[in-house]
Amino acid sequence: MSLDGGQNLSLDAAGIGPHPPCGSGSSPAPPGIGLLSGMVTVLVQTLLSSQCLVSPASQWPVDYVGDLSQPYDFVVIGAGSAGSVVASRLSENPDWRVLVLEAGGDPPIESELPALFFGLQHTKFTWNYFTEPSDDACQGMKDGRCYWPRGKMLGGSGGANAMLYVRGNRRDFDGWAAMGSTGWSYDHVLPFFEKSVTPQGNATHPKGYVTLKPFERQDNDIHQLIIDGAHELGQPYVERFQEGSETGYAHVPGTVRQGQRMSTAKGYLGAVAKFRSNLHVVKNALVTKLDLDGETVTAVKFERAGVSHRVKVTKDVVISAGAIDSPALLLRSGIGPSKHLEELGIPVELDLPGVGRNLQDHVVVPIFLRLDEGKAEPMTEKAVLDGIYQYLIHRTGPLAAHSTTSLVAFINTNASSDSAYPDTENHHMFFRRADHASLELFTKGLSIQDQYTDVLQEYLKDSHLLCVFVLLSHPAARGELHLKSRDPKEPPILTSNYLSESEDVATLMRGIRYIESLGQTKAFQDHLAEIARIPIKECDHIENYRSEEYWRCYAKYFTVTCYHQSGTVKMGPDSDHEACVSQRLKVHGLENLRVADASIMPAVVSANTNAATVMIGERAAHFIQEDYQGEAVGANGGLWVPHMHADDF
Repeated sequence: MSLDGGQNLSLDAAGIGPHPPCGSGSSPAPPGIGLLSGMVTVLVQTLLSSQCLVSPASQWPVDYVGDLSQPYDFVVIGAGSAGSVVASRLSENPDWRVLVLEAGGDPPIESELPALFFGLQHTKFTWNYFTEPSDDACQGMKDGRCYWPRGKMLGGSGGANAMLYVRGNRRDFDGWAAMGSTGWSYDHVLPFFEKSVTPQGNATHPKGYVTLKPFERQDNDIHQLIIDGAHELGQPYVERFQEGSETGYAHVPGTVRQGQRMSTAKGYLGAVAKFRSNLHVVKNALVTKLDLDGETVTAVKFERAGVSHRVKVTKDVVISAGAIDSPALLLRSGIGPSKHLEELGIPVELDLPGVGRNLQDHVVVPIFLRLDEGKAEPMTEKAVLDGIYQYLIHRTGPLAAHSTTSLVAFINTNASSDSAYPDTENHHMFFRRADHASLELFTKGLSIQDQYTDVLQEYLKDSHLLCVFVLLSHPAARGELHLKSRDPKEPPILTSNYLSESEDVATLMRGIRYIESLGQTKAFQDHLAEIARIPIKECDHIENYRSEEYWRCYAKYFTVTCYHQSGTVKMGPDSDHEACVSQRLKVHGLENLRVADASIMPAVVSANTNAATVMIGERAAHFIQEDYQGEAVGANGGLWVPHMHADDF
């Protein structure tokens, strides 16, 4: 019984295997009249059919295999969190032909279940990228490289993430405005956040939006433990993170509905595609290059099933391939630093020095705490099987949530800084005693070396484990992306520069000290909490365990991503030599090429990036609608006006 369908991770890891049927081996079948066996047959058939209904093909747009010789008004590259939004909004105008090119196909069934999101990593449904080895970070990961997966499916990384919806802090967006993108202050972007989560359309004329619901609460005792411990340290529990409630703990909503993921590919594309003959989605389409004529993109080249295609565009091309693949496509198309392009033999179409620079991410140092050693109630085979039944029949239970992950904290560790602008974020992953399968899913997903995984699995035999992600909210470090070759199938070179800036390390050290203090609260000590010591040869030579010197060494090994890569196609004014796109998201120097995804963030928001990426998609579509409004004619022959009114907000 596979948990992830692709990593040989099964219930056997939890000591749960298939049971032999009645009458097999030396045990005779008990006598019966057939009533119970008939009921069991119905149950088994129901479970199998319920599994098929978790992710029916009808919820996704069909794969377009028709004529591509006629030009499209718009080509959107990537059906991820932003690209799905852009395509959906543009295709609201029935006179605009919109083509979406997505490198992957439909998401796997496991994408639907919140509890299995780590299982999507290292599969064909993700771009499996790794950072370059570093002396400063990631040394406890396999091959000393941090694993940076990006979604390769409808929904993009929004089809593989933890589904947490957190917008960020007012100062994030006001900071963008202060850096020169004056139309991107918090007051400017707030209406687009609101629009994205406002139900729109009707059954016959649907429109896309983000579905937000609370996650089902599992492991309530651990949720309360964390909240109580934080209260002892003066950290409040707030109903939601908003102005006036920027710090503390909250249960954040998710892009979920009835225990299933609701990515923008489902909410913006799948929900509308069958009603719009002007919207085509081509799956498994690897975009290889943009064709330019002077300052205009004239066509997009892509490959599907070994066949090359070239599709013409009459208005705009929108790249929404993410913070790694968007700059990589620009570079392959001759748009980027001329020196780098010349080294690879790529003809320079536009010298744009900032492409691939300004790479940012929320680096994480995971801290593991043991709880209730010797007295923890273990996960049982019956509980696992009950959970599977609950999900398949009712879409509830442990598989419909991800334990304590929806409990998020924003902590300001620096007493001298603005208390309303916290410098760390904490996520909480809880593993119940003996739930070895879930821990294996987690450690394999992060690519932690086996020697360290084995230690954690040993701890899980007689205690619960709580992993707290100490996340750096405002990284000072900037990494870089370069092409390794002209081959689009060759992954780019990713340099994270994690922990290369002293202020980043100092903030993480304060964040770790906060977790140590949390572990010493009465609430945690009542659960026998203690830091789980993981043997690390270099760090074990340090005389004082848990000294700052020790934690600096630990962080060098236990460094992971929170999957928030951004900034590599920076938005900013012409005067900024690293800026690549204007505040209307047009590539500087080109007439009809825009970028809409997390790569345009001048500085990464101080929260999970998915909500802001959806907002960026909404803004991109709005800019395009404004720019072409004068020539857009609706089906009734009158002027088509974009759906954007003050009363929407």
